[in-house]
Amino acid sequence: MEVSPSGSGSARFVGWVCAMAATTLALWAFSLLQAPWTVLGWVALVPWLASVDQARTSREALVLGGVLSATFTAVVFSWFPRALHSYSGAPVWLCWMLLLLTAPVFQLQFPVTALARHLARRAVGTRAAWLPPMASVLVFVGVEWLAPKPFADTLGQALVYSERLRQGADLAGAPGLTLVLLLVNECLLAAVNAFRRRGASFALRRLLAAGAIVLALMGYGAVRLHELRAATHAEPLLVVGAVQANITNYEKLKAERGAYEVVRMVLDTHYALSDGLLREAPLDVLVWPETVYPTPFGVPKSEAGAELDAEIAGYVSARAVPLIFGSYDVEDGREFNAAMFLSPSAGEGGAPERAVYRKSKLFPLTEWVPEAIDSEHLRAWLPWTGRWTPGPGPRTVALRRRDGRMLRVAPLICYDTLFPSYVAEEARQDADLLLTLSNDSWFAGTRGPGLHLTHAIFRSIETRRPQVRVTNSGVSALIDASGEVLTDIGDDQRGARVMRVPSAQVRPSLALVWGNWLGPVALVLAVLLLVGAALGGRGTRL
Repeated sequence: MEVSPSGSGSARFVGWVCAMAATTLALWAFSLLQAPWTVLGWVALVPWLASVDQARTSREALVLGGVLSATFTAVVFSWFPRALHSYSGAPVWLCWMLLLLTAPVFQLQFPVTALARHLARRAVGTRAAWLPPMASVLVFVGVEWLAPKPFADTLGQALVYSERLRQGADLAGAPGLTLVLLLVNECLLAAVNAFRRRGASFALRRLLAAGAIVLALMGYGAVRLHELRAATHAEPLLVVGAVQANITNYEKLKAERGAYEVVRMVLDTHYALSDGLLREAPLDVLVWPETVYPTPFGVPKSEAGAELDAEIAGYVSARAVPLIFGSYDVEDGREFNAAMFLSPSAGEGGAPERAVYRKSKLFPLTEWVPEAIDSEHLRAWLPWTGRWTPGPGPRTVALRRRDGRMLRVAPLICYDTLFPSYVAEEARQDADLLLTLSNDSWFAGTRGPGLHLTHAIFRSIETRRPQVRVTNSGVSALIDASGEVLTDIGDDQRGARVMRVPSAQVRPSLALVWGNWLGPVALVLAVLLLVGAALGGRGTRL
């Protein structure tokens, strides 16, 4: 793996192919989130980084980065074309073509890192051997923050099921874990090169550095876990009844049975599952998933809609338990994806009190089309595009417990969960609990629901807040402040759970106070390093 400009073109090409295949296969196994394959994350990038170091031109480096972005996307997101086909009806081959063509854009960190690494090596030569690897690490993390990523994926997320390692996310989120993975890969590549050039003793130093990084992260995780467990109270913060009815494909059901009959079936199913939970335990609140009531609540479109609204309100009053559920909200002709909070009236016989949270982070095209590209022509070409309006931003909602104590809930709807700074801003508004409603039915049976759950886990670690996550088809879950999933309802299953939310008072985390801070800091530092390398190289040549 030592950098060498020599060798025939065919030999170098074969070497690159082998390196690309090794890295792609390792990253695929790493992304499965299953032991022992997660260990591969610490070494997965070594073959690719070595091949980039052998690039003779900027063009070669860019090609190596672009190819890895495509192969990485193909193996890690192989589930997405099928989900896109299911949602849009477009041919599967077209969905695959779209995925691969956009890979260098949505995985921009690979080509930009390869180019930056090559330019840094060309600028400093052997004078500052540490600079190209450090610039590569910072560019990788910085570009991931800057570039568009529909699923906000990063390599560090694959450490989610390591109880100790994932605790480091309260410093800089999952990108912080990515940075650690990259540093270890760089140390191992340096060890291989040192062994070939200077022997085992020089390689040992790099190996010890890699081990020290991993041990430091594990040690930090152990300390934070001890703090969390010591601060956890015996009494639950909240007792929640979560309902996952696994009723999907609303549009197909409406075409077959009619809109009213579908809504009737959905409500009756949720009433029955909720009543079962109320018989099982005294609940502080019932929670149903995103858009479970697929029509505006409180602004009915018909007389039948007004009757259904009144029925839901009557259910809350009769059971004397708050209900949180996904619906639509309408104002001035604009429609919002919303979470409705209905609480029994404090006065006898009064209508339930209502609060609304409007989803702010809408998935591009399927939920919302930017005004700059919105047109009737576009909507005729892509009839599945959405018309929702983004909500006003982060906010919390007050919720009353059975004992009368008021708690502040940070509501999130589906895509909101992918944005660490957004969630942190809600949590900073004295939120006691993260509450996520989601609809992952288009990804049922794929790795999509698992990826979405992973994001939710990291939001709890970063903010050190417990989280209740309720989806229509899975994965619904109760997550504590350490990121442990205490109970769940699996993908493509029907179920209902009583979730006793743990309460813990811990010191604020850096990720909570500063949000998603690492990306911009890494990008600035990378630019400074690369500019310094370029100026230093110019001075040497002069």
